[in-house]
Amino acid sequence: MSDLLVRKLSCLDKLNEEEVRILCELTPQTRTYDARSDVVEQGSRPTFSTLLLEGMTGRYRILADGRRQITSIDVPGDFVDLHSFPLKTMDHGVIALSPCKTAMAPHADLLRITETQPHLTRVLWLTTLIDAAIHREWLVAVGRMSALERMGHLFCELYCRLGAVGFTDRENRSYTLPITQGELGDMLGITNVHVNRTLQELRRRGLVTWRGQTVAIPNWSNLVEVARFDPSYLHLHSEPR
Repeated sequence: MSDLLVRKLSCLDKLNEEEVRILCELTPQTRTYDARSDVVEQGSRPTFSTLLLEGMTGRYRILADGRRQITSIDVPGDFVDLHSFPLKTMDHGVIALSPCKTAMAPHADLLRITETQPHLTRVLWLTTLIDAAIHREWLVAVGRMSALERMGHLFCELYCRLGAVGFTDRENRSYTLPITQGELGDMLGITNVHVNRTLQELRRRGLVTWRGQTVAIPNWSNLVEVARFDPSYLHLHSEPR
């Protein structure tokens, strides 16, 4: 688990030996969750932040009439609720989109890091800023992109994010996406019927295939063009912070 967290943060900046040691001691306890179960409940006050080790989770809000919007997706190496440390009360929930394994970073330990490790604090803070950048990108996609563009954009984003922590097949430009078409619709703000039609159009154009739980991108450059995808908002480059 420490290797995964170090790998993720090293995409953003170089960590020294002391910082790596601290991260290795940060998340000693693990938990598992069944698919479709809550990892963090809306309105809860967590005493630890959750690091995703295996599977995928989604942040979501449910309206009074039962309609759901998934506002972001988390992949291995992501803290699903690092912001709960300063916010205290969760204003949204986090659901396991597949069977998940997580590690817990006590807020008391995170507090010590902020008091004694200014550089590591900045790197962890940066992960929450990137979360916000992803939220902005999703907002633009839902508000201004066609269903085809936003679906292609999401497939591109996940390939980049999973690739950063070693969870893609680069030779075949593919990755595992263990979600349902209904959940994909909740992310994109479209109906199940529209999801199916859009997937068929992407397949017809030779841009994306989705068989079982495997997404493959046969023509990356064409998909990037169709989806208007610019990965700069992911900030997947290492530089001094």
